[in-house]
Order: sequence, then C-alpha cells, then structure tokens
Amino acid sequence: MSHLNPANIPLSLYIHMPWCVRKCPYCDFNSHAVPDGQLSMDLEQQYLAALVADFETQVEMAQGRAIHSVFIGGGTPSLISAQGYTWLFDQLKARLNFEAGCEITLEANPGTVEHDPFADYLAAGINRLSIGVQSFDTEHLQRLGRIHSANNALDAIKQARHAGFERVNVDLMHGLPQQTQEQALMDLRLAVEHGATHISWYQLTIEPNTVFFRTQPVLPKDDVLEYIQEHGEAYLKANGYLNYEVSAWRKELPSTHNLNYWQFGDYLAIGAGAHGKVTYPDGVYRFQKTRLPKDYLAKVPADHVQMKRIEAEELPFEFMMNALRLNEGVNAELYAQRTGLDLEDLHEILNQLRDKKLLVADPNKIACTEQGHIFLNSVLDVFL
Repeated sequence: MSHLNPANIPLSLYIHMPWCVRKCPYCDFNSHAVPDGQLSMDLEQQYLAALVADFETQVEMAQGRAIHSVFIGGGTPSLISAQGYTWLFDQLKARLNFEAGCEITLEANPGTVEHDPFADYLAAGINRLSIGVQSFDTEHLQRLGRIHSANNALDAIKQARHAGFERVNVDLMHGLPQQTQEQALMDLRLAVEHGATHISWYQLTIEPNTVFFRTQPVLPKDDVLEYIQEHGEAYLKANGYLNYEVSAWRKELPSTHNLNYWQFGDYLAIGAGAHGKVTYPDGVYRFQKTRLPKDYLAKVPADHVQMKRIEAEELPFEFMMNALRLNEGVNAELYAQRTGLDLEDLHEILNQLRDKKLLVADPNKIACTEQGHIFLNSVLDVFL
C-alpha cells in the first residue's frame, strides 16, 4: 500500500439525531421513540452539548481539511429546534472551517407537529431538505407506521419550497405491502408535480430486527415490481430527472454529501451510533459511536467504538461497493488516491468484467454498463 494523502480527500460530517415520535415497523436504523412523545428542551440541550464534545475529539482527524458537506440523519432530526441547530453550527464552525457554500442537509418528517417552520431551518444554515415521505397514500402510510397523512406530505414539500429551499429531496419507497403498480407510479407523479428537485426512490426491503421481519407482510409479486421499476424510471426520465446513482434521481445538483460517500471520501461522525471513515497516511479507518442515546450521554464525549483499520485485501470491495453505485462510475485514478492500492493489481478482474460487458470498456473509468448495474451484486462479488 502506498502512502496516502488525506489532503486530496474531501471530508464530510454526519450528525445522528436518534429520536423519532414512533419507531416504524420497517426501520432498522438506530432510532428510538422519544420519551413521553416529545423531546424536552433539557434533553435537546444535553444532546447538542454532547455532539460538540464529540466533535472536539475528531477535529484532529480532519488533518487540516475543512468540512465539505453535512448530513443530519436519524431518527427524526426535525425534532430538534431550529434554534438548537443555529447554536450547534456556531459551535462546530468555531472548531473547524466549513467550505464556502457547504451543503447542509436535514432529514425532515412531513408530520407537522414536530418541527419549526422550514424558514427557521433555512435561517439556521440548513440549505437542503430531505423529506421522508415514503408514500402519498394514507393507507400505505398507516401500514408503514408513519405518523403523517398524504396531505401532510404534499403540504411539507409545498411549505419547504415556499420557505425558500431550492433543494428538496423526497424519499419514496415502492413495493409496499398491498401496493398496486398504479399506486406506486402515482407516488412518483405527486412528488414530481409538487416540486421535488431530487427523488430517492427505492424498493422496500424487509430487514432483520424489524417488526416487518417478524410479521412478514405480503409484498407485491416480482412481475408487479418489474413493471413499477420500468415504468417509474421511464416516467422520471420523461420529466427531466437524471438517474445518477442506483436509487437517486435529480433535476438539480447531485447530493454533495452522498457523492462523497460513493466516491469513497472521508466523513467524521457525531451522535449516538454514528459511523465515520477517515484516511491517514498509513491507511483507511472506520469507527462508530456508542449506539444507545442514554449510553452516549452517560459518557461525554463518548468513546470511538471499533476504531478499525480497513485491511488492504478488503479495500477493493469497499471502494467498488460505493463507486459502482454511480451510473457514471468514477475516474480510474481515484482508486489509488482513495485506497493507496495500485489499480494494476485488479487488471485481470477488470478485464474479465469488461469482456463480459459488465464494466465500460474505457480504461480511464471504473463504471458499470447498463447490464452491469442489473447484476451489480454479482459484479461486486468478484472483488471479495
């Protein structure tokens, strides 16, 4: 492995807000129902102070770099007040520079009960919203355990645009229990017609350790799922959306933060259960934070759990698992820059995949063909 230069690698920041009003039956994220159904101001302030203490322990990991992008995920980050975020970003920016025009994304729920007006979040420095709609069908929302209605969801997009957010992502799921192909395509249509500038559109999967895993709801058959996928993609393309990653469609700029993940960039991570990745001259490391909010708060700043160097033999798969999700792939030179490994060592594997028309023929690019994307898991298996 050659000497790595972290200065050439963008550094993002992930912030985890672990609470939500109610845990959804399909959700396997680190989220916890808020005590008494409402986040107290005391708990908010305590948690925000813990985030700052956590961040202070990671400043040296930046190795002189400024923050390139921020993503606030959860849970339901819009349970935290706009005033809380204003204070938090003042504290973080006092400890580390943020790039000019740094993209700051907040995940928000359409349930109107838990957040301040969107304009207040914009004023707090958040410049991109990701609204967890999942569906515009109230019956499906109820089955998914969501607390919002179809009208709440449509209203949230409208309010976000009205408040001045130019970048509004809408999260949508398809292949829901008892969902017809018409209902799935109607969800897309409503997101497009109401002004979503970016759509994350993905199929529901049943994950272990969820209510759905235990109850096993009946999902649409494969032919219905194929119809939804094919006609949904055609609809989005016809309406000017570009599919730049497996499940991401954009009419505007790509998500800077997600692009950094997919291009195997670095990211600090603060908050209960947050995962980070950082490159040092001697290798690439991953770490995570204590998962349960009460444990995280009991020891401020919480320890880095499982600070682990990614072994050289694991790096090709780790890199490809991210880079090949991008429709355009990445420049071939990025591989050595981000892993410290020589791409020439993969020469035989890459040529085999190109011969099978699973990777594009251009040697200056690492990218799947259309066929390669269909069989992405099989392509990735070759790098294990």
